Amino acid sequence: MVLRTNSISQKQALRYSRQINLPGFDLEKQELLLDSHALVIGVGGLGCSAAHFLAGSGIGQLTLVDFDGVDAHNLPRQILYTQRDVGQNKALVAAKRLSEQYPDTKVQAIETKLDDESLLELMPFIDVVIDCSDNIQTRNQLNALCYLAQRPLVSGAAIRAEGQVFCVLPSQHSACYSCLSQFIKSEELSCAEAGVLSPIVGVIGSMQALQAIKIMTGYGKIDVNVVHLFSGFDMQWTNFNINKDESCLVCNAKDDLLE
Repeated sequence: MVLRTNSISQKQALRYSRQINLPGFDLEKQELLLDSHALVIGVGGLGCSAAHFLAGSGIGQLTLVDFDGVDAHNLPRQILYTQRDVGQNKALVAAKRLSEQYPDTKVQAIETKLDDESLLELMPFIDVVIDCSDNIQTRNQLNALCYLAQRPLVSGAAIRAEGQVFCVLPSQHSACYSCLSQFIKSEELSCAEAGVLSPIVGVIGSMQALQAIKIMTGYGKIDVNVVHLFSGFDMQWTNFNINKDESCLVCNAKDDLLE
């Protein structure tokens, strides 16, 4: 974790008692979460769900990044917005709503697209990056920067009635998103082109939040080198091993520098 400044109050212990009562979670894990800071890139369907559950679980800080505005067609699946928010910046609206509902979480909004330099400047203050973007170029960009800065990455994607979650843990020299994305067609369709079933983004976004919480608190098992695929058609999760590509210019290049 980046900082250790917070101890849990009696009021917070009561608020998060259902988590604290979990075997192996306890007060110490809740304090770790209270001291943690997650960066959420993209506050669309995935980002709304992930940010909602992170704040609801008691994370100390959230930074939300999105340069897009709320549109009417976003409302069926992007749960932090209402009709009156149409036309406003997503990150600003989401930050305001989360701050009102979850006062224990400090929420910052960034309403511009961040370049590599700006993202790298943020990394020392971040415990985990949650990629809720909607295109493979941004996913590859975040993957490279997270590996360079040695920050965990939880990547998610959803389209039609399908979704995927993939964790990158540079500290464990794991395979990275570049090792996975080589198997994804470059002409990948967007949700606007292919459509998406609204509950799918909730399923994947909440799973991203769960994986991030486990990473930040050390609770439970995080599968490295595994992509988790969900099909809403038959309600099945399928896991595929992703071997580290020996020619990968992201994870192997970084590992070579560390040796």
